[in-house]
Amino acid sequence: MFYYLEGNITEIGQNLAVVDISGAGYACKATAHTLSRLETGKKAKLYTFCYIKEDAFDIYGFFDLSEKRCFEHLLSVSGVGPRAALSILSSATPESLALAVISDDETALTIAPGIGKKLAQRIILELKDKVSKQAAAPLPSLPRMAEGADPRLASPGTKQRDAAAALAVLGYSQGEISAAMRRIDIDALTVEEIIREVLKS
Repeated sequence: MFYYLEGNITEIGQNLAVVDISGAGYACKATAHTLSRLETGKKAKLYTFCYIKEDAFDIYGFFDLSEKRCFEHLLSVSGVGPRAALSILSSATPESLALAVISDDETALTIAPGIGKKLAQRIILELKDKVSKQAAAPLPSLPRMAEGADPRLASPGTKQRDAAAALAVLGYSQGEISAAMRRIDIDALTVEEIIREVLKS
């Protein structure tokens, strides 16, 4: 449906931003992180995800593509609907969510309203499982090194490898991760900072 909506923000409420486009107001459900970057009366672009059912047509808006991609990845977990995914991403950034998954940190997920221990365990298990299937080995192993991939990612126990595993949890391919890491100063950054810089790029 819509890839993004761009217009003036006319209203900001709890988990809601209204984007005015040529006199039509589009209500977008949004995370706390996205809402914190919007201002009433100012122009903004929101990347969108449309959730359509027999009794609903909801638009979810995200300030950047990394948050949208993370939202879609969460929806792939059984038992996680848009409301739960929105709650998680209002309490955690994509990079902190990825770190929580690779480090089995249930607490980081259960701080989100409506997310209990069992659901947090399922999220961690299923997102790890998706990556391990791609890698043909359990996490934190990564997919086999592709031709031209960054050799630093192959060293066990490194910041690069931990960051790459976290990015794989968010659905990024080995090629995307390697290409993005070549453009940043990895040695000067923490794992979370590496993830954040890669997501920006």
